[in-house]
Amino acid sequence: MIPFQNAWPYERVMGDLYVSSCPFCDTDNVLLPLKPSELPDIQDGKKRLMVFPCCRNKVTIIDADQDYLLTDGPLR
Repeated sequence: MIPFQNAWPYERVMGDLYVSSCPFCDTDNVLLPLKPSELPDIQDGKKRLMVFPCCRNKVTIIDADQDYLLTDGPLR
């Protein structure tokens, strides 16, 4: 079972990925430095380091589905 505290919801808007709020600094509508074309590689098991542009905090994305990004550590 996927630990829900390690998952964060995201949205696709016009070819970009956004989170409604940053899990670290609570900035609204953060554009992620991740392209939708990278999601299939992540779903196939490739890990991806992602740095939030608002506060420079880092997480490693280990899986993704249509709604959530799963990271290696808790975000909540």
